[in-house]
Amino acid sequence: MGVIEVTNIKVYAYHGCLVEEGKIGSDYRVDLKVEADLSKSAQTDSLKDTVDYVLLNQIVKEEMAIRSKLLEEVADRILNRILKESSLVQEASVWVSKINPPIGGNVEKVTIKMSKKREL
Repeated sequence: MGVIEVTNIKVYAYHGCLVEEGKIGSDYRVDLKVEADLSKSAQTDSLKDTVDYVLLNQIVKEEMAIRSKLLEEVADRILNRILKESSLVQEASVWVSKINPPIGGNVEKVTIKMSKKREL
């Protein structure tokens, strides 16, 4: 088993419960960790035998572009797509962070983390 991490994917999106968040938007950071059997790709040196991190980045950007009230809903969509589109991934974790959230205080970011395993 191996691990691939894609960290600090920066996107501008329009998530949140406030109407203003849907109009103004804000900065987000997304981090991914996927676990997969990387032994074959280590031997073949072939992209088709591994988890393509270009695909992972694309999934994040596409799902972050769909407005949601809660970051949990966005994270769940990201995880579902990763497991659907990359059959090698056995488990995935995602951290979605809203930078400078509008919560009435000096807060750098709010982060939610979710994980999913492939059902056997």
